[in-house]
Amino acid sequence: MKFTLSWLKDHLDTEASLDAIVDALTRAGLEVEGVEDPGARLAGFRVARVLSAERHPQADKLQVLSVDAGADVNGGGPVQVVCGAPNARAGLVGVFGLPGATVPANGMVLRVAAIRGVESNGMMCSTRELELGDDHDGIIELAADAPVGAAFADHAGLTDAVIDVSVLPNRPDCMGVRGIARDLAALGLGTLKPLAAEPVAGEGAGPDVRTDDPAGCPAFYAQGVTGVSNGAAPDWMARRLRAIGQKPISALVDITNYLTIDLGRPLHVYDKAKLTGGLVARKATAGEQVLALNGRTYALAETMTVIADDAQVHDIGGIMGGEHSGVSDATTDVVIECAYFDPDSIARTGQKLQLTSDARSRFERGVDPAFLDAGLAIATRMVIEACGGAATGVTRAGKPPLAMRSHAYDPALAETLGGLAIPAARQRAILESLGFAVADDWRVTPPTWRPDVDGPADLVEEVIRIEGIEKVAPVPLPRDPGVARPTATPLQKLERRARRAAAARGLDEAVTWSFINARDAALMGGAAWTVANPISEELKVMRPSLLPGLLSAAARNLRQGADGVRLFELGRRYLAEGERVTLGVVLAGDRRPRDWREGKSAGFDAYDAKAEALALLAAAGAPVENLAVMGEAGAAFHPGRSGTLRLGPKTVLAAFGALHPGIARAFDLPAGVAAAEVYLDAIPARRGKDGFARAPYAPPALQPVRRDFAFVVPTDVTAEALTRAVKGADKAAIVRARVFDVFTGAGVEEGRKSVAVEVVLQPGEKSFTEAELKAIADKVIAAAAKQGAVLRG
Repeated sequence: MKFTLSWLKDHLDTEASLDAIVDALTRAGLEVEGVEDPGARLAGFRVARVLSAERHPQADKLQVLSVDAGADVNGGGPVQVVCGAPNARAGLVGVFGLPGATVPANGMVLRVAAIRGVESNGMMCSTRELELGDDHDGIIELAADAPVGAAFADHAGLTDAVIDVSVLPNRPDCMGVRGIARDLAALGLGTLKPLAAEPVAGEGAGPDVRTDDPAGCPAFYAQGVTGVSNGAAPDWMARRLRAIGQKPISALVDITNYLTIDLGRPLHVYDKAKLTGGLVARKATAGEQVLALNGRTYALAETMTVIADDAQVHDIGGIMGGEHSGVSDATTDVVIECAYFDPDSIARTGQKLQLTSDARSRFERGVDPAFLDAGLAIATRMVIEACGGAATGVTRAGKPPLAMRSHAYDPALAETLGGLAIPAARQRAILESLGFAVADDWRVTPPTWRPDVDGPADLVEEVIRIEGIEKVAPVPLPRDPGVARPTATPLQKLERRARRAAAARGLDEAVTWSFINARDAALMGGAAWTVANPISEELKVMRPSLLPGLLSAAARNLRQGADGVRLFELGRRYLAEGERVTLGVVLAGDRRPRDWREGKSAGFDAYDAKAEALALLAAAGAPVENLAVMGEAGAAFHPGRSGTLRLGPKTVLAAFGALHPGIARAFDLPAGVAAAEVYLDAIPARRGKDGFARAPYAPPALQPVRRDFAFVVPTDVTAEALTRAVKGADKAAIVRARVFDVFTGAGVEEGRKSVAVEVVLQPGEKSFTEAELKAIADKVIAAAAKQGAVLRG
């Protein structure tokens, strides 16, 4: 809900600054979503006087104006402006936009420009261009004595800050500016001003109104005003409505809109001449329709409360009026309705019709049922002041639900329930400042505008939020005996680490169905679990692999224009031996976009999938330095570009590789797709309470020694087998062995390849001697020889 600072001060006598008010609102639980400075939109617009107006030499409908915009503009000299307004003339005082100012209506930045060959330095502005009204027939005309050179926003009083507050559903009292002022007064930011709501004495009988729907509309009050003249609303009212984003329409309409925001009290005004007989609040009948003020026709149901006359429905009760009885410039006699509608009935009707309005948002939260007479009196008085006329009597049909239940309250609850010890006298003062009645025995009766207060806990909330919730000390709750400690299993903790590691590596998490179709399952080797009562044929079996879902997701992303897709999913595979916790990875599209340095784009390959699998295994705590690459990865992978990562010959921790071409075609994927599956539940658990904690960093005292060996081996010997043999030659001295070059061709006989291996030796208590280094080298050569390798000459 929006309101201006001056509007708030109509109800709150305060000297507090805007910042103090905003801070207090937030502390009281009324979240401030923003504060707007309307004067900022009009920065660069000045009060200016037209000194002369001459016809444009190249256009009959344009004039060349000489404008005085103040002593600080153009050195105090006149400014030349080209203008097409018909009312532009010498002596007119208007609004001038300086070069650099932004026109609020269209966002155009004013600049020095030539218009039909004549230089123009800014613009004289109309009401519509400044979003101050709809008039665009001419430029704004100010009073002749308006101060030339003054900022227009200051002169026009358009610097009133607009506060935007988010009101929670349980605070219907704060759906009006007065309710917000009441809270601020209770917070000590000022004094709530008395509300003038004296009844307007009327002549004769009141309007003919009644309620035949006591459940939906318990009370229907009305007063008439005859002889009105419906023109524009007073400037101050139109300005405030415009500041909060509402368009002024006419005095009669604007008064009801204003009171909805000002007091949280929706009303409606009917043109009496358009009514046939009296008004009645009743349930709609089947087939009835109403043309609402928003221009749409709504079909009504028997559960909906409407306001009708003898001929037709005129109003969706408490939500929106109808066009048939709406006021216009020709209206002379009106009926002002002030009714109470049941919140539940309003909510159901609004939801069924998909219709929202300011009135509905207040009635469905619960307006003050005791404010009918006062609201009607205030509205009637404003109508007479703005439009003239004479009031009739008041008709009161039905009775509003005024009974409020009292609650036994113990001031000690503020500490035991709210965590803040507050003296009883201070609590009584807080509650009374909010309108609560507090008896000597501490039975507390909420005011009629607080239907949300339903017990002692709500009273504690009121006391704490006014006293200051920031005063409540943050105290951890004690752990009572028998309360369970954290129960995450080692496997659950492992899943969390793996998920974080995958995201940290730039993979996007996907969540796909555990059910897949039989065709996709067959492509992965077949399904072991079949659903007895599937949702559909496409979701008939439980997935034996995470890849089908990820591949389908990757294909969708690529079809939507994604250049590269890097997806992962952590879930379960369903095999004959049971559920297996698995992390699947799919890499598709461009690994590297095309670039002037690198050339054309490049796709993913088996090495990319292997790198992801190794990194994720390392993050999960697997001993990656002891893993071996063995065998083919399975039916989903390319037979010559895939493998498994194993701990020993039988324990498979991951499968990786390029996707099988046939499966790529089945999922409508291009070439260059790589994938991996990491079997988290196959990772052996580490011993000890904190088995996954990193060991303390303990750098060796001596520098490592590096030695390079070039071996000629048969082409069927893998680099991994050779490095494992080399590393095992002397486990005490050799800490690392890696391949850094592979060569075939001239100098290497057919059927063999040259493999260069870097061996890192780490001395312990003393440096290696030459003899020790030679002995280790001999062991390396001997170990390599067992793989068919000979030292290259």
